[in-house]
Amino acid sequence: MILSQTAEYALQATLFLSEVEEDRPYRVDEIAGGLDVPRNYLSKILHALTRAGVLTSLRGPRGGFQLAIPATDLSLKEVIRHFDRFAGKRRCLLGRETCGAERGCAAHSRWEGVALTVETFFEETTIAQLSTDRTGSG
Repeated sequence: MILSQTAEYALQATLFLSEVEEDRPYRVDEIAGGLDVPRNYLSKILHALTRAGVLTSLRGPRGGFQLAIPATDLSLKEVIRHFDRFAGKRRCLLGRETCGAERGCAAHSRWEGVALTVETFFEETTIAQLSTDRTGSG
């Protein structure tokens, strides 16, 4: 597993909001039900994404959450960086504090290329691209 459960739910919720047909705020219950994820856990994630500027939220009976950034401009890294260390500084696969070209762990030489590919995927892939890929429109 590359991402934490929290980061996975953040991506799922962001993707959900990018694919909804009506341009309106969606309540936590609607998103949680659509994704079949725990409501309270998702609520905390959505609020964190709002504080980070990824989502906007409105209170009240017609309130809910919407994307604050167009899906075409929203990278996967921007969504998950608020929840996973993975999305920031590259870390050692074996958890060592110091691991690099000079003092690499046993997995360093094999993991370095894979880690770079994964980082590039998250940096260069947008929510819109995932949505298009999933719906077969692209």
